[in-house]
Amino acid sequence: MCAHVLVAEDDPKQAELVRRYLEHEGHRVVVVHDGRAALEEARRRPPDLMVLDVMMPKVDGLDVCRVLRAETGTAALPLLVLTARSAEDDLLLALDLGADDYMTKPYSPRELMARVRTLLRRSGAAASAGVAAAAPPDPVLRVGALTVDPVRHEVTVEGRRIECTPGEFDLLSLLAAEPGRVFTRAQIIERQHGIDRYFTSRTVDVHVMNLRRKIEPRPQRPVRLVTVYGVGYKLAAEPPTPRAPAAEPGPHRAR
Repeated sequence: MCAHVLVAEDDPKQAELVRRYLEHEGHRVVVVHDGRAALEEARRRPPDLMVLDVMMPKVDGLDVCRVLRAETGTAALPLLVLTARSAEDDLLLALDLGADDYMTKPYSPRELMARVRTLLRRSGAAASAGVAAAAPPDPVLRVGALTVDPVRHEVTVEGRRIECTPGEFDLLSLLAAEPGRVFTRAQIIERQHGIDRYFTSRTVDVHVMNLRRKIEPRPQRPVRLVTVYGVGYKLAAEPPTPRAPAAEPGPHRAR
């Protein structure tokens, strides 16, 4: 069975090019040409993956990304952003809003398809898309009150389910597989994305910041996903549990 891919691209020639390459790999493709139509289509029939252009009429691609991440039905939808903006701050903004990956225009269609395959594989849509899995799924990872289930692609904290993007889930799975181990940013990039000139150490920092908002009791003072200054990040093997407030002393008896 193939994957269902939604392409949101206002340039008809670019949209047709992406459609042809995706269909050549066996995917079912729906194309829309503005941000409002992208939101409506994603809500009506959530795809396995969205290829989203930033510069679109009616609703900007970054606003589409923001809205999709805020809605339950599309919060974990894999998003590959296409942009003509090459400034690092613009690209990091896309990641901060929840994009899983991005490519700057002009791009190689072959590289685009490689990114699509990677996102489908990481999101768990690979099996339904007919993409062969590289290895059997890992067992459920448990680190204190945090659980990461690679089979169901679920994260829970204290029994509460957390919606993660594929990129966030991938990073959390890496850290949860070896709790207590410190990973440098370079190791995270190499383990998760290989040698990728678009994926920088600041990209890792953005994913960490977004994860802390979701799994930490107090994101500004993290106790689970912690920074080891001058080195990198680790998932604390035994995050400290909050202390119960001390009991109020009983009324003092007058003598």
